[in-house]
Amino acid sequence: MILSSMRNVVFGYGDTPVLSGISVDIHQGEFVGITGPNGAAKTTLLKLLLGLLKPWSGSVHIHTEALEGKRLSIGYVPQNVASFNSGFPSRVLELVRSGCYSRLGLFKRLAAEQHEIVEQSLKQVGMWEYRHRKVGELSGGQKQRICIARALAGQPNVLVLDEPTAGMDQQGRLGFYQLMRHYVTSHGMTVIMVTHELQESGKYLDRIISLEQRESEGWQCLTTNSCSVRFGPELCLE
Repeated sequence: MILSSMRNVVFGYGDTPVLSGISVDIHQGEFVGITGPNGAAKTTLLKLLLGLLKPWSGSVHIHTEALEGKRLSIGYVPQNVASFNSGFPSRVLELVRSGCYSRLGLFKRLAAEQHEIVEQSLKQVGMWEYRHRKVGELSGGQKQRICIARALAGQPNVLVLDEPTAGMDQQGRLGFYQLMRHYVTSHGMTVIMVTHELQESGKYLDRIISLEQRESEGWQCLTTNSCSVRFGPELCLE
C-alpha cells in the first residue's frame, strides 16, 4: 500500500529548479534506497517527503490509512550528524533517551519500557558500552551510530536516513543494512535511505530510486528500479 506519493513536484533555490517533475511513490513496509551523483538534490528530495520543504508546484501526500490505524511517527537522521564537536556536553545515554520524548512528551519521565528500548537501540548499533561517554568524544562513525539509536528509540514506523553509514567501516555498514532489513521484514517499518554504497546495500533494498539529470533541466526520477529478488547475490538493476 502506498504510504507517500509525490506528483509532478518542482522545487528549487532562488530562481533555479533543482528537482523537476518528480513523481514517485513510497510503499509501506519497504526498504528504499535513493541514489544519484553528488549535487543530485537527494537531501532536498528527502526534505520534501518529510514536509520540511514546500514544493513550488505539484503535490506531496502522506496516506496515513496505510498505517492501519497507527499514528504516523517519523524518525529522521540527517546528513553530517558526526559534526558534534569535542565540547558537546551530553552523554550518549542522555542523547538516545531524548529520542523517546516524541512519544512521551518532553516533561514526562521514562518508564521501564522506554529504558529497555533505549538499551536495545544502543545494543543494536553496537554502542551500549559507550553509554556513559560524552558524545563529543566519539569518532564520526560512533556519533552516526548513536544518532541512529536515538531515532530507533522513538519507535518510528517510518525511518528516513541521509547517508547514515558515513564514517562507519565496512563491518559497521553491513551490520547496519542487516539491522534495517530486520526492521522492515520483522516489524513492518518503512526505511528510506540516501546512499552512495549500492555495491554493499543493494542486496538488502526492495527498490532503488535513481536521480538523474537531463540537459538544461533539474534533477528527475528517471528510473525507479525494483529489486525482484530480496537478498540476491547481486544488485538488482533492470
